[in-house]
Amino acid sequence: MNKAFVREETSEEEDEAPGLPALPVGSKNYMTPAGHARMQSELLGLVRTERPSVVSIVSWAAGNGDRSENGDYIYGKKRLREIDRRIRFLTKRLENALVVDPLSQDNTHTVFFGATVTVLDENGIEACYSIVGLDETDPARGRISWISPLARALLKTHIGDSVRFPAPGGMRELEIINIEYKTLD
Repeated sequence: MNKAFVREETSEEEDEAPGLPALPVGSKNYMTPAGHARMQSELLGLVRTERPSVVSIVSWAAGNGDRSENGDYIYGKKRLREIDRRIRFLTKRLENALVVDPLSQDNTHTVFFGATVTVLDENGIEACYSIVGLDETDPARGRISWISPLARALLKTHIGDSVRFPAPGGMRELEIINIEYKTLD
């Protein structure tokens, strides 16, 4: 295929990870220390190990002659673009990061970023949620993004308060029964 028909540039939208909502305009990328360390570790692994390995494979494959039917070369170039896209994404997120340590919170009676909140729903079922950064969310572990509707409803509340928030099944009401600030792994 003629190189004129191959697009290699990436746009700003392509740098965003699929499925992740964008940060609110003008806001920092709040992160816990553990989340920040995980992202830095991933970035260093990509830059120091994975990318150089793929570059050497592509270089070796390019020296084998015809590149149009060379699977190692074609796959390697594709993987290299994926790695570069992820590196750009991680670099942007880390440049805009504001690390907030939950243990440094002085006002432990109010829900802020980094809080682990235990709630009771209208059916008497107890649940525990930790308010974390956008890149650290893990609903299975009860980690919700600070920009989610539930986290926004919980922010600045106290033990005993009730909050209403829009959920996929309609409006829900929760009562805050405990607020804790701890290190998340």
